[in-house]
Amino acid sequence: MEPSLRPLRVGLFGIGLDAYWPQFAGLQQRLTRYVERVAEKLRRTRVEVINLGLIDTSEKAQEAGHQFRQADVDLIFLHVTTYALSSTVLPVVRRAKVPVIILNLQPDAAIDYDRFNRMKDRTAMTAEWLAYCAACPVPEIANVFGRTGIAFYQVTGILEEDPECWREVDEWIEAAQVASVMEHNRLGVMGHYYGGMLDIYSDLTKQCACFGGHVEILEVDQLAALRRNVSPAAMAERVELFRQTFDVQPDCPETELETAARTSIALDRLVEKYGLGSLAYYYLGAGSVENEETIRSIILGNSLLTARGVPAAGEMEIKNVQAMKIMDTFGVGGSFTEYYAMDYHHDVLLMGHDGPGHLAIAEGKTKVRPLQVYHGKVGRGLSVEMSVKHGPVTLLSVVEGRDGSLKLLAAEGESVPGPILQIGNTNSRYRFSLGARRFVNEWNAQGPAHHCAIGVGHITGKLNKLAALLQMEMTRVC
Repeated sequence: MEPSLRPLRVGLFGIGLDAYWPQFAGLQQRLTRYVERVAEKLRRTRVEVINLGLIDTSEKAQEAGHQFRQADVDLIFLHVTTYALSSTVLPVVRRAKVPVIILNLQPDAAIDYDRFNRMKDRTAMTAEWLAYCAACPVPEIANVFGRTGIAFYQVTGILEEDPECWREVDEWIEAAQVASVMEHNRLGVMGHYYGGMLDIYSDLTKQCACFGGHVEILEVDQLAALRRNVSPAAMAERVELFRQTFDVQPDCPETELETAARTSIALDRLVEKYGLGSLAYYYLGAGSVENEETIRSIILGNSLLTARGVPAAGEMEIKNVQAMKIMDTFGVGGSFTEYYAMDYHHDVLLMGHDGPGHLAIAEGKTKVRPLQVYHGKVGRGLSVEMSVKHGPVTLLSVVEGRDGSLKLLAAEGESVPGPILQIGNTNSRYRFSLGARRFVNEWNAQGPAHHCAIGVGHITGKLNKLAALLQMEMTRVC
């Protein structure tokens, strides 16, 4: 199975105490139904739920640990249905060795006290109370997890009719799906770093250790070679796709469109050949006309790739293409950007970048403009000009610290209308609750590289969960 098609495997088990079953008729069956209901709520497209039911003895717990490990689960939900011994929990998660989310869920918002107290049978009353007793063993479980070094997270709420509770569960699943995509992603690295841009240099081994995945080292020559076998008919078809997808400006030379089309098709073939899910690239050149033409005509093709889930970052920005991939997998885009200028009159920050943009999050149709020079880069050719959709946005950066560790840095803001720089680059106006001046100071204080990824919507809650699953630190500026 291709990594992109692998479903997320979610483990689920409930816990109870076997001593209760002979004492309270029907309680075991009732709690089992609750676990089954949770399983129903966890199921969704590309999520496989491995439900081991109610675990009520240490022996069953040992076996459950083996079962989850054999099933290769990515995440475990522990549904606490009533009081249970921590010995029915530890063997399961200790052997499975994946993140665990404790679901502290009652069947309803509260016990119906009047009905409860009218019950004549005190044994039945105790059984009813035990069905609401989910919160009772959670401190015990937390104590044992803490003493044994097992990271855990909690969702506390109601089995039914609790949107906040189930939004939290949804975010955990979504974050786990993103972590799984990163675990199986194949990152292409083509060319070399932009010389002297010290903040961009990255430890590839650390990237693999933190996010997983594979790094495929590529040569620009490989892409140039693929361009040679593109037919005129295929080029014409790709030029037509450009015209349908972009707002191609009248001053764009047809020859440049054809050159970009050839490179775009070659990029698609490169991605297919190596199974790439993302690409970081840069090339200065040393006199090879073919290689120079390849790299200078790469922007439109890489914009198409970025829009269909294969983000491409220039200047060999490996850390940022990881951030772009995360944002795109969350479904919010992830466009390559940096500071442009500050507008103190309107208290906004202008941000953008040359090179590819994320077409799926553009405000209107992305323009294609010809440039006589790519500032600081080789050659000339066609470039894209777009703004990110107006409305809420999230910024994400993968930051490499002094000790080599990686952390996530995020902020929420708003893309706002107003004048932009019509220079053939991606650029937008962003407003932050801190104000532009304070935002810049506080973001910079975290030591990020000068690039970040921008996506639409506010998703720092999801990013925080992803960081937890990856055992990374995350800092939110605003």
